[in-house]
Order: sequence, then structure tokens, then C-alpha cells
Amino acid sequence: MTGVEWVVEAYGCNPAPLSDLDTMRGLFARMVRELNLHPCGEAQWRQFPESRGITGLYLLSESHLACHTFPEYSSLCLNLFCCRPRTEWDFSGQLRQIFGAQGVNVRRLERPYVASADEVASACVVSGSHKA
Repeated sequence: MTGVEWVVEAYGCNPAPLSDLDTMRGLFARMVRELNLHPCGEAQWRQFPESRGITGLYLLSESHLACHTFPEYSSLCLNLFCCRPRTEWDFSGQLRQIFGAQGVNVRRLERPYVASADEVASACVVSGSHKA
């Protein structure tokens, strides 16, 4: 079994929607609906008074959806992890449309749950440079 994680950065965005909670709530609602995600409760939001940037988090039965906006840098970071495979979503097109992003970087990571014996043996220990 393999999960999928998307790590997405959007650059050259219009700062106004990056500072707008309703826009961010709308983005999450669209993703939940179009990707058939299952929130475990209400999304949590925090807007920072100094920069007007927004952090949002949905706990999903599939895992999580998170965002961080940086209006002062005209950028947005998204992270979606699903424990079950999902269809691709047009991150680039949606972020260009909603935020006027000039560039979007989408990384799709396969997250296998079971490793082979060779993969386990060759894995590095996170706390140092030692091999397991």
C-alpha cells in the first residue's frame, strides 16, 4: 500500500487573496470536494497580524491538508498527504486562477508503507549519519 503526498509552492501571487481567510477557506472546500477528502472536524486557521499571512490545517481521515501564505513574499505553500491513492488535482491551474500565481512547483511523493529488507538495512538514522 502506498500513500501520496503533494508538496506545492506557488510564487508571484497576488498578495490580497493570500491575506483573505474566505479565499483560503474556499480553496480548502474546493480541494475537499473535488478530491473526495474527509475532514475529521473543522479546519483550524490562524492569521498573523503583522504580515496578514494565514496558516490553515485540516485533519483528514486520509491524513492532512495544510497551507501557509506569505503575502509579504507573494507566495503560498500547500501540503496534502493522503494515505490512499487519489486522482491528480490541477494544483498549478487552480493556484494560477485563484491567486494569480506566476509559477507553481508541484512535487508528488509516493509514500510506501512497507519497505523491503534492503531498504530497511540501508536507511539512515535521522538523528545522525549512522546507518541502521
